[in-house]
Amino acid sequence: MDIKTIILGGVSANCYLLKTEKGFILVDTGRANRRAKLEKELESAGCRPGNLNLIILTHGDFDHTGNCAYLRDKYNTKIVMHYDDFGMVETGDMFWNRKAGNRIIRRIVNVFFKITKFKPDFPVNEGYDLKEYGLDAKIVSLPGHSKGSIGILTADGELFCGDLFMNNSKPSISSIIDNQEEADASVQKIMRLNIRIVYPGHGQPFPISSIKI
Repeated sequence: MDIKTIILGGVSANCYLLKTEKGFILVDTGRANRRAKLEKELESAGCRPGNLNLIILTHGDFDHTGNCAYLRDKYNTKIVMHYDDFGMVETGDMFWNRKAGNRIIRRIVNVFFKITKFKPDFPVNEGYDLKEYGLDAKIVSLPGHSKGSIGILTADGELFCGDLFMNNSKPSISSIIDNQEEADASVQKIMRLNIRIVYPGHGQPFPISSIKI
């Protein structure tokens, strides 16, 4: 497996393009306003309509899902995510399954950073095996940032963790957590797994040893 890290910049999430013996898998899709850059990166890697086999969303936030519907149509692929975050993308409300939070933040996000509504093709849960797509990896449930947050853990110890961790100035637990108890449990879970490298939703990849808890 080859991993292409696509850092789109701004408030857009990272995307990770995984090249397998059967084609490509894209983890997260960034914001819609970064679409041209994302498509250029896909093209340069040889990812074209017909060989993008799957889009995996780590959760339903707008900065991760902005190009999903477009890419599904153009590349004739499928979108998967955890069922608990389906409502976020189906309603276009990233606070759909979250606690009340700050009303001002909710209003700003929902007005200025609207989610393109779409229906995922099917849900993936804890233990879902990706071997049929040429990737020796499984889905890991990592709630905390959102109820339906997931990671992708490969047999070689690479973890694509969404927004549970970030690496803006240094590797750390995300500063935006919906349920602290669930997030703490997810971190403890990760520390028990065989992980070498973490690929966060924001910032550069880092060794798991960089996380201090």
